[in-house]
Amino acid sequence: MKIDLLVTNANILTMDDNQPTASSVGVLGGRIVAVGPDTEGLDARRTVDLGGKTLVPGFHDAHNHMVGYGMALDEIDLRAPAVNSLDELYDAVAARAADTPAGSWIVGSGYDQNKLGAQHPHRDVLDRIAPDHLVWLKHTSGHMCVVNGKVLDSVDLDSVPPGGAIVRDSSGVPTGLLQEQAQGLVRTLVFPYSQATLVDTISRASAVYATQGLVGLTEAGIGGGWVGNSTVEFAAYQAARDSGALLQRTTLMIVSDSLHPLDRNVEDGPAYGLELGIRTGLGDDRLRIGAMKVFSDGSLIGHTAAMCHDFSNDPGNVGFLQDEVDHMRSVITGAHLAGWQVATHAIGDKAVGTVLDIYEEVLSKYPRANHRHRIEHTGVCPPADVERIARLGVIPVPQGRFIEELGDGMADALGPERTEWCYRFKGFLDAGITVPGSSDRPVVQGAPLLGMQSMVTRRTRSGAVFGAAERVSALEALRCYTMGSAYASFREDSTGSITPGKLADFVVLAEDPTAIDPEGIGSIDVLATVIGGDTVYGSL
Repeated sequence: MKIDLLVTNANILTMDDNQPTASSVGVLGGRIVAVGPDTEGLDARRTVDLGGKTLVPGFHDAHNHMVGYGMALDEIDLRAPAVNSLDELYDAVAARAADTPAGSWIVGSGYDQNKLGAQHPHRDVLDRIAPDHLVWLKHTSGHMCVVNGKVLDSVDLDSVPPGGAIVRDSSGVPTGLLQEQAQGLVRTLVFPYSQATLVDTISRASAVYATQGLVGLTEAGIGGGWVGNSTVEFAAYQAARDSGALLQRTTLMIVSDSLHPLDRNVEDGPAYGLELGIRTGLGDDRLRIGAMKVFSDGSLIGHTAAMCHDFSNDPGNVGFLQDEVDHMRSVITGAHLAGWQVATHAIGDKAVGTVLDIYEEVLSKYPRANHRHRIEHTGVCPPADVERIARLGVIPVPQGRFIEELGDGMADALGPERTEWCYRFKGFLDAGITVPGSSDRPVVQGAPLLGMQSMVTRRTRSGAVFGAAERVSALEALRCYTMGSAYASFREDSTGSITPGKLADFVVLAEDPTAIDPEGIGSIDVLATVIGGDTVYGSL
């Protein structure tokens, strides 16, 4: 019998503890059938000599927003270095207005007030430069936005949902800044997107992801809330998968707003979920339902994360929880009882502690093996909560790239002591915790190699070191983006390492990320991305 592919003369970092390195790998029917010495004597339909190039398991992003990234490709880029001041931001909006028909939307994304003189854009200026348009500028965190007067005039300002705020000036006039759940006011004007639009954005995003070595991802919220794009968003992913537009193995988190109490037999107890009892795990190796997504607080750089003490550069402000604790407990308990993996967004130390309190209470009252409940971001995590995360078997999901792109703003918000607790990696790993790699794209750049570089160097854009004790090795960072992320979505048995029997998902790199200056990891070229034995980018 011939195998389909034999790769030889490679520097393979397998992420398999039983055989950490190898020089060859064999593939048959989309799966790995032999590694290293076991490939000797195999007859292959195709043999590729890599000439010493590095081959690693394909990368998995455990927390990203694929549709949001796809949408941003058509929006005004308000990130540094494209925009470095409020004047440049306004110039970009005015230029787009000049080329856009009156009465239509002008949408920009990625602005960060910390890079604009600590000021948000203001509706008065937007009204002057785009008086005939609806303007919607999204903050890089995704937790707030600024709109102009035409948008404010089109919504009911008295219907702000709990967990949201309309920022007003000293005279009580809205400045245009909408925080957290208040963003839903804008969404009522533009959502839901059509399935065709969603499939197109998924397709464009997926193509970019393939160039960066991504073979798998978790979409961190579909179907409802302020991060969902349509109540039938799952159907768009199915359509993209069926058409071949969705290349990566995809796990979809369902936002808790889409779930409801289930009518179950009294013997089964109360539960919270979808009709038919659908829960985490439904699907196949290409597309599946993942965790239920819950929001507990907001953004660190936007000063809406729930903190135990004031933000250092914003005295009197401790942020806020987006939901009543009792309701959050009820939702998490019901989802847990229905068999869901729960993924709760928590950034501030108060939010992280509150979520852990709920998880601990639920797991004590209703024990469940291998629950793998998650805390998305785990932004500020004191030492005592690191220990609790380990003890409870919870998975923290921090984003390394935040340190490079948002670190200066986070350090200003936290001060030196709490910065040491921020977006940890080494502390979690040393406690025996499995840590995935993720980006939260489009909040920051999402290329996995950039994320790994930031995990190793922990340098901010200004060059400052951000929590030096939390640095990890390049090999540890690589493991996070492969086995760590696969574990976080219950996929470690089928992907995440170069192991016989697993899916043939791997990436060929121009250099070995574990053998070069860490400052160059993000610049390594991805030469080929292979998913299930098929080359979806580059050449092999």
